[in-house]
Amino acid sequence: MTTDSTGSSTPPSAAPTANAGGQAPLRNERFAALPELTGVLAGQAPLGKGAKGAGVRAVQQALLDMGFSVPGGGADGIFGAQSAKAVRNFQVHARSAFPGVQPTGSVDAATLRALDALAPAPGQRGQTQHLPPPQYKGTPVRVVVVKDEHRTFLFDVLGRLQSIFGNAVGTGTTRTDPGLKKVTGKLNEAQSRELGKKLWGGPVFGPRIIDLSWADGSRSGEELHGTSAPADLGEDVSHGCVRHDNADIIVLADALKVGDMVAIVDSITDPNLGTPPVVTPPDLSGAVASRK
Repeated sequence: MTTDSTGSSTPPSAAPTANAGGQAPLRNERFAALPELTGVLAGQAPLGKGAKGAGVRAVQQALLDMGFSVPGGGADGIFGAQSAKAVRNFQVHARSAFPGVQPTGSVDAATLRALDALAPAPGQRGQTQHLPPPQYKGTPVRVVVVKDEHRTFLFDVLGRLQSIFGNAVGTGTTRTDPGLKKVTGKLNEAQSRELGKKLWGGPVFGPRIIDLSWADGSRSGEELHGTSAPADLGEDVSHGCVRHDNADIIVLADALKVGDMVAIVDSITDPNLGTPPVVTPPDLSGAVASRK
């Protein structure tokens, strides 16, 4: 059995069997029987900017359900710049488990296979495989911020995944420093807006600010907060803080308390996290044999 992010169990999928075209079918019901996705697997052009239809919508919804930011239209079935950004962030996440995946921003066969394996079942959210462990150098953490894929993972006090949120992190010159941080305070909506107006002339921090220090209590100068520029989520654009959608930062602020630990890492392969569980890609031997 497999378990989704809410703890409910779903039966494992049956092993794929090659179809008449020599390709093992997609296993996730989100993607099965969609002609444009079957075409991608068969070597037709990848889904990229300008593509439209049910296949694009299924990919967009899967990315949203996995916590990748697709600002703007969301799952509207139109593959634009925001969809390309979300696909690229997914590819960065998936490539350590699926070496054939490259961060192109288009959905080719390798990317589709990885998405088919890692996306939750229809109607579910989160992820069950290839997750960052909820600890940093052996210290339990409530949050893991993974910079290169632009996602924030929230765990409960027992280390179970609660939610995944898209984020934006610092630029190359105003980087978000990796390491173990600690929640030192929380600002409510009025306080966050007042501070935004004071420092930047407007409500740039959204409805919540979660102040962070280094684990030893020394000042880090970074916060988790909301944003007045949701279209920039999924990018390296901040002055060092970690931005989130305004609805998501409220969930994070409600879940965390002063003293909770937050790990910020460059990638899911950061050795300080430990080793994520190995993902076993689908067995495609039947498809290979049928092409010989």
